[in-house]
Amino acid sequence: MNCYNLTKMTWKEVEKSLETVEFAIIPVGAHEQHGPHMAESCDAVLAERMANKLGKRMFPYTIVTPSVNMGVSEHHIHFPGTITLQPSTLIAVLTDMVSSLKQHGIKKFLFLNSHGGNQSTLSLAAMTITKELEVEVYYAKTTSSAKESIGKYVKSPLFGHSCEREVSEALYLAPELVRVDLLEKGDIKEGGKWERLRPGKAVQGFYFYEEMTENGCIGDGRQGSREIGEQIVEEALDNLAEELSELLDLKEELLY
Repeated sequence: MNCYNLTKMTWKEVEKSLETVEFAIIPVGAHEQHGPHMAESCDAVLAERMANKLGKRMFPYTIVTPSVNMGVSEHHIHFPGTITLQPSTLIAVLTDMVSSLKQHGIKKFLFLNSHGGNQSTLSLAAMTITKELEVEVYYAKTTSSAKESIGKYVKSPLFGHSCEREVSEALYLAPELVRVDLLEKGDIKEGGKWERLRPGKAVQGFYFYEEMTENGCIGDGRQGSREIGEQIVEEALDNLAEELSELLDLKEELLY
């Protein structure tokens, strides 16, 4: 066994793994539209695949839990098939997962998130769960730390959803998610209020995704490739493993 994954283990195997496990990785995704060329399970699947790869990097110090495969997706709700949780629901699910695992002796946790719409909720969850359950809770976006590769390969000024970055990650991690014969560039609606509310602007606010894009995409998924995805994912995994090993003060140097 080169990755401790709760969904594939017996309780005896889990019991044995807890002799070395220092923390748990909880993959957090979403179920929402990803334009005409990516399956709606995209975020949930990518979170799980990234968690398993990170679990292999950090074996035998971590255990990967079942995924939370729905998230906060209200901004996508008008596209058919999207399912959204309320922020309070997501926090409640994560609280119960952490509480359960704490009873087995695990007291450090990473929420590994693949959906941008979850980030603010996870920030609040990390604070409240840390205080209420007296554990250590951290959260990270799956590939956001891969700044070198993203800067090199992603050229669209507006990207982040069913774009060349996400399509590339999926082609590397879960190619079955991508309809390669249907790839489209984001059909952006210029001049809307959303332009004044994007990250980095002086004022932030909520808007529905169809206010920004007609086809549910931004960026240009046609420019994605498996090779780009590999560069982004592996750089992110290097960064995550390095930061976590230092943050958690693991007993031995990780080999990755």
